[in-house]
Amino acid sequence: MSGHSKWATIKRKKGALDAKRGKLFTKLIKEITVASRMGGGDPNGNPRLRKAVNEAKGQAMPADTIKRAIQRGTGELDGEAYEEILYEGTGPAGTMFLVEAMTDNRNRTVAEIRKVFEKNNGQLGAGGSAQWAFDRKGLITLPKDAANEDQLMDIAVGAGADDYTDLGEEWQVVASTDVLDTVVKSLEEAKITVKSYGPGYLPKTKKAVSARDAEVCLNLFDTLDDHDDVQNVYADFDISDEELANL
Repeated sequence: MSGHSKWATIKRKKGALDAKRGKLFTKLIKEITVASRMGGGDPNGNPRLRKAVNEAKGQAMPADTIKRAIQRGTGELDGEAYEEILYEGTGPAGTMFLVEAMTDNRNRTVAEIRKVFEKNNGQLGAGGSAQWAFDRKGLITLPKDAANEDQLMDIAVGAGADDYTDLGEEWQVVASTDVLDTVVKSLEEAKITVKSYGPGYLPKTKKAVSARDAEVCLNLFDTLDDHDDVQNVYADFDISDEELANL
């Protein structure tokens, strides 16, 4: 549940550690709760909830935990009222960051997010200060061994996807948000495993960073992503393979 670029696999390799700390479960429970509140508690009639439940099951979340999260969202059980917020900010060398968060205390969260930016040579901005640098897209990730390029071209692009990218250990398929569900359905009908999918942000232009700027950008991204209230982080910086090896 992070940004998307060729270095994003660094964060994915930390998935098991995040799960042990309970951070991943916390994020998934919040998503299930909000999805239930917005679209109802039936996954069959609520695509956002169905996606969240599938991801939770994929992380071995107990069925009772999923059920309680749904019931809190529908109001059957008491629980926190989470609010969805998009934070925008800048990092080193003019890089742009978008942070999707869910919180039950807006004042606390904005203060903590601002502090993360400031500690990493960045600044939390006003609405519209960074979003202009990104396109809203449907993003689908697949295990590398789930499909080959011919299949992605025939099935994903054939169903309306814009493009696909090799992220090293995974494929990323990009589509407009209005055909996202159609592309996912086509992949699943072809027995191609879909690891995750949903609307997200892609930078219109990537900014190459190196040396100290690259190190600080990575730390800013990681620290934001590890925050309990943060669901997703997107950034427009790019780091070469050689620079990554040095880091």
